[in-house]
Amino acid sequence: MNEKVAHWNAVYDAREEEYLTWFETQPTLSYQLVTQHLNLGQTFIDVGGGASKLISILHAAGYGPLAVLDISSVVLEAGKERLGGVADDVEWINADITKWTPDKTYQVWHDRAVFHFLTEIEDQKAYVNALVKAVPVDGTAIISSFAEDGPEKCSGLPVQRYSSRTLAAKLQALAPGVFALTDAQTHTHITPKKNQQNFQTSVFKRVA
Repeated sequence: MNEKVAHWNAVYDAREEEYLTWFETQPTLSYQLVTQHLNLGQTFIDVGGGASKLISILHAAGYGPLAVLDISSVVLEAGKERLGGVADDVEWINADITKWTPDKTYQVWHDRAVFHFLTEIEDQKAYVNALVKAVPVDGTAIISSFAEDGPEKCSGLPVQRYSSRTLAAKLQALAPGVFALTDAQTHTHITPKKNQQNFQTSVFKRVA
């Protein structure tokens, strides 16, 4: 087991889901954005989705095929438990996003706070390479990260903070002319301990 896998398995083993800093009772913003760009019957992937409630809510609303990718097998098992008897309806991918090669495409790619953990340019390149392979032309990528005034660390790890402008510039640098920024907003997440974390969420359309 490599160091990154061990770190994230330990994070999820250490406490119950509702005490993790990124826990959301309802993933309202993510659901709204995803369903704006995803039609019934189209493919969807939640990158770093773990045990997020987003997949179970999308499944209950009739969306699919659905996939969840996470580096932690521990949290994927928790996600499966949440869905219970319908867990087999979802594709569960236990992988490091920087080492994953998609074998299919997804109309909508959703990432709530994975990319910001990639502080090394080689890891960022690997992520964007996977993104380009996974999202078809006219597909959508929704990427959330800590905003420029957000936390500098999460779960003991440094993060790269972004605005929608700097995130768009990063994608342009790593995949020139491939994605166009179509929507952006900032929002504040309240952690279970009532701390405030400022996020940005950017929506990109694949145009080439």
